[in-house]
Amino acid sequence: MANETCDAPPAGVTKQYADVPCQPVAAGTATETHVLIGPDDGAPNFALRRFVMGEGGGMPRHTNAVEHEQYVLTGAARVTIGAAVHDVSAGTALYIPAEVPHSYEVTEAPFEFLCIVPNREDCITLTSDS
Repeated sequence: MANETCDAPPAGVTKQYADVPCQPVAAGTATETHVLIGPDDGAPNFALRRFVMGEGGGMPRHTNAVEHEQYVLTGAARVTIGAAVHDVSAGTALYIPAEVPHSYEVTEAPFEFLCIVPNREDCITLTSDS
């Protein structure tokens, strides 16, 4: 019996990150991002982003309204999540819950990672706590 109630699945998207415009991250130092896959590509639930932090780069302590799942591709950084400090490098996976203060300090540039977030409104709030 033919499936008469399902719509055809979306066609999907492929692209090279070099073809995706990079955006500087205003709150960061020597930090830029590419939205590799997101709502504009028809992805209903998550956005896949690639971050690149250069020499002396990083992000100050801040919170986000959405959780982050990250995977380090190259380089190294000191990442603070809550009160815990982690030295991370290629092959490290990170989970940062929503609203938990976190920061990045590059120790080996370029520091590059993939970051997956829910497709929901996000707000970055810089924090003064250390």
